[in-house]
Amino acid sequence: MSNVVLSASGLYTPPEAVSNDELVTAFNAYVDLFNQENASAIARGTTAPLSHSSSEFIYKASGIKSRYVVDKAGILDPEIMHPQIRTRSNDEPSLQCDMALAAIEPCLNKAGRQAEDIDAVLVACSNLPRPYPALAVEVQHYLGGGRFGFDLNVACASAGFGIQTASDMIRSGSARRVLMVNPEICSAHLNFRDRDSHFIFGDVCTAALLEHADDAKPGIGFDVISTRLQTQFSNNIRNNFGFLNRSETEPRRDADRLFVQNGRRVFKEVAPMVAQMIVEHLDSHDLGASDLKRLWLHQANINMNTLIAKRVLGRAASEDEMPSVLAEYGNTSSASPMIVFHKFSDDMTAGDMGVLCGFGAGYSAGSVVLRRR
Repeated sequence: MSNVVLSASGLYTPPEAVSNDELVTAFNAYVDLFNQENASAIARGTTAPLSHSSSEFIYKASGIKSRYVVDKAGILDPEIMHPQIRTRSNDEPSLQCDMALAAIEPCLNKAGRQAEDIDAVLVACSNLPRPYPALAVEVQHYLGGGRFGFDLNVACASAGFGIQTASDMIRSGSARRVLMVNPEICSAHLNFRDRDSHFIFGDVCTAALLEHADDAKPGIGFDVISTRLQTQFSNNIRNNFGFLNRSETEPRRDADRLFVQNGRRVFKEVAPMVAQMIVEHLDSHDLGASDLKRLWLHQANINMNTLIAKRVLGRAASEDEMPSVLAEYGNTSSASPMIVFHKFSDDMTAGDMGVLCGFGAGYSAGSVVLRRR
């Protein structure tokens, strides 16, 4: 019997969305400006011209049609091409804190809990607003509950690592109830001037409440049967932004301090790694494809997910077995498998099982075997 329960989840979605067509219009306008301003260098062969993007290319490469963002106007301005976020004073909650609270509220309501019921707050995400104080401690403060909190960053796999960390705390007795939150403003670290990646990310926040089984309300949530983590170093997904940037003897280009990836290498190396990890995780509990009702996979790329599901199940997955939110949300890093879980878990009945899995930079991957109570 499991002694940890994922009792409820919550979701906050920003009010603004950017379609592929809107994104492509802005990107292509930037390309035209760049090529015009650099016409002489392009003619001499010292500068390579930039190429247009297209909505068809984006959808075929990723399965993405749209994405939610915290600021649409700045992203779509060819002379800005990044979100413009109001600078907040130290006496105001940060934007990510506001997002976290907005996802936590429906999560606690669904579980029938109050802020004072929480022991710990764990923020697990790819991008944090500052080194300190911890975002989790800020969320704890404005939430008005929790004895302690800390941040955890394992890129797109952060939710899986967060669930294992929360589960370990509950099993060890250091906490009885833990909020695990994934506030992602991915648009702020995305290079919207890079044709190969300008379409990938969106913004969102998810939350999950994990409780000791003795405290969880009967028939609510999912038993956390098991968790498994894996890391393998790779530079194929990298972000070089950090506190040492100003001290480096050779200043980095702006693009080097944003999201950079070798997409083809990532696809080739990560998909098999994740599929094998899930299969071995299931095998360790004498479980197989026939025992699974659902796969809640990280929403990085529909082609990657299709391959992973096929290797895990031994056949092509149905939409019911592998639901996707890529078309609407894009890649939302750590939050993405939690969005799928949040939207596609209420229909499951007692005893139904599924695997939640996040994976990405590091390389890192975390899988969670869940069973409906």
